[in-house]
Amino acid sequence: MESRLRIAGQAVQPVLVMFPLGLFSMAVLFDVADLLGGPEILGALAYWNIVAGLVGGMLAALAGAIDLMFVPNGTPAKRIGVLQSLANMGVLILFAVILMLRMRTPDRVAGGGLLAVEMLALAGAVFGAWYGGELVNRRAAAFARARAGNRSY
Repeated sequence: MESRLRIAGQAVQPVLVMFPLGLFSMAVLFDVADLLGGPEILGALAYWNIVAGLVGGMLAALAGAIDLMFVPNGTPAKRIGVLQSLANMGVLILFAVILMLRMRTPDRVAGGGLLAVEMLALAGAVFGAWYGGELVNRRAAAFARARAGNRSY
């Protein structure tokens, strides 16, 4: 499926997805280093990485929703796109809950339990990004052929 939201001929949504993925990854790494005895600033850096990742994630979700609006209803591409969007929104909600729990502590650091939830949320984000890449790189051509009436896939 061709992206409708483009800048200079390039799809915007795949580019935007990489920002929250990188920021959430760095937040987990900072929290691991903080729990292993690193400088106290690492917990605060992880907190702000989650904040920035949520902002970037919402922008990526908005771009994905715009692209998904133009996929015809009743097609497998629409169903898979909606499922992938719901999974990514679940990851954003999980990180938002993590952020709210961290706001309750004065130094904004995470404990061991919260770090485990962060790792689980990061695994979901990595899976969502991988699955989105699979849809774009491997299955989009099959969806385009199926829509055109060619059943040779």
